[in-house]
Amino acid sequence: MSGTAFIDLTEENLTVYLLGKNGAAVREIASGPVGEGYSFNLEGISAGTEDSCLSLPLGLLNFRVVDLPFSDISKIRELLPFELDGLVLGGASGIVFDARILGESSGKSRVLVAYLPKETLKTILNRLKTAGLDPKAVTSVELSHVLATAASEDEITRLLTTPEGLEEKARMERAIMEVRNPAINLRRGELAYTVDTEKTRKSLKMMATLAILVLLVFLSDLSFMTISIEKNNRAVRDEMRRTYLNLFPHEKRITSETYQLEAHIKQLKDKENSFRGISPLDTMLDLSRVRPGMKLSEITMDKDVIVLKGECRSLSDVQTLRDELGGILTDVTISDTRPSSHNGTLFTLTAKQRKT
Repeated sequence: MSGTAFIDLTEENLTVYLLGKNGAAVREIASGPVGEGYSFNLEGISAGTEDSCLSLPLGLLNFRVVDLPFSDISKIRELLPFELDGLVLGGASGIVFDARILGESSGKSRVLVAYLPKETLKTILNRLKTAGLDPKAVTSVELSHVLATAASEDEITRLLTTPEGLEEKARMERAIMEVRNPAINLRRGELAYTVDTEKTRKSLKMMATLAILVLLVFLSDLSFMTISIEKNNRAVRDEMRRTYLNLFPHEKRITSETYQLEAHIKQLKDKENSFRGISPLDTMLDLSRVRPGMKLSEITMDKDVIVLKGECRSLSDVQTLRDELGGILTDVTISDTRPSSHNGTLFTLTAKQRKT
């Protein structure tokens, strides 16, 4: 049966009870007398227990009541070592303590301080460790009972100085409450319970290790992908260089195949119109279909303009010729006319290009 081991230490005996997970089931699993130096024999009692809690008798504890100007228990615990230095023989460094606020008056808190020698508690804890027990909390069911039942501070003082016996049933009921919410916890400072902290630290360390391993796997995969991409890029660049050299074998200085290829394409586009030109044969065939009465003496053709020079019978024939040429050429204009020696009209016609 798993559960919490409640270690009830009295002046003469040490009894270990097993509390179920719901805090209701209680059964005794070990018991024995306490010898000199808090020696006891509890072999095997840790079997089936998840954690444990230790209760000390009132006879081991000492008490002081002090007035402090605030009610924050964490601040009280920080200030108490300075307050106790002048109240405790040997100073606060030789004791372990905890505090409970009894009440408030005139803006100050009345604080009950419970303490015992540090070496005494260390001896008891070491004895329990040999039996496989490491209590999470060190409290006192007797003190808890006093704080819960006393009606005034005076009554608390009386019950702490002359403690009354606590029946077993009431003791077990108080033990269950102490496991859930201890009235005090003397495991502080260098005697603080660290098992949970160590477990958390180990868990965090394991998580960090796993995270580092995952990161290393990711970085390895990323490195492999980077190397593979770089290898592919290198192959593409080599292929581009070979293709470029095949296109321009006489070019010696190559710094950027892409940039230089774009420059070559731009040069070709600039020369595009030079390669297009006109078709002289098609133009001459079209001119042969023009009505008779026209004599051409000169035909000049280039990529931008066609110049026709010749002779017609009259100026009206020149105009008629212009209109007919407008059917096969674009932008036909009469640029010059003058009389000829044969009573005709010499003309010069210009046009842009043959219509398609």
